[in-house]
Amino acid sequence: MIASPSLTTTAPVVDFFHDVVCGWCFVLAPRLQQVSVELGIQVRHRSFVLQDSREQMIEVFGSMPRAKAIILRHWADCAAHDDSARIDIDGMRAQDFEYPSGWLGALACQAAGMLGGNAAHGAMFDAVQWAHLHQHRNIGDVEVLLDIAEQLGHRRGVFADRMRSDEVRQRVQADRAEAAALGIRSIPTVITGNGLRLQTLPLPQLRQALAPLVAA
Repeated sequence: MIASPSLTTTAPVVDFFHDVVCGWCFVLAPRLQQVSVELGIQVRHRSFVLQDSREQMIEVFGSMPRAKAIILRHWADCAAHDDSARIDIDGMRAQDFEYPSGWLGALACQAAGMLGGNAAHGAMFDAVQWAHLHQHRNIGDVEVLLDIAEQLGHRRGVFADRMRSDEVRQRVQADRAEAAALGIRSIPTVITGNGLRLQTLPLPQLRQALAPLVAA
């Protein structure tokens, strides 16, 4: 795996491949954060974009209305396994914008990572997911993402320039290429240093699976 300059301690590292529009990522992320704090594990955030354009959404789902209907059915499954009532299916269903791909959100997360390191990438990912799945905001709108970045303390103009940069796109594509090389086909996927691959698990099982990383 590619080493990240923002991870400098000797604590075990797990790679968390995720997409901002992924409901199962939203369910897993707080559990992974809790366990990583408990065990002293670092979580390295990696971009995995399921569909990167409107055209790809139509190719996969047949039409944009059908995409939204199918994805919101997935949201219902995610909500049934979430630890609290955070996923607002009815709120998103009521919105008149097309369901967004995760491409711009991935650019935003990588821009945050460039400006503030891995922790900033993770904070942006969590904030964008909250805006999307709980607040039913349109994260396919650059201005919405810039609003979120500002709320996290980034300077709007600087952040916008980073989002537009070739380097940010290259970082997203590098993560996607590594995911492909690792054979990752679904998300969330957490990869550990000892080769274990995990997806969305209940908190006790996740803790049990990751505990060996810090065992003496």
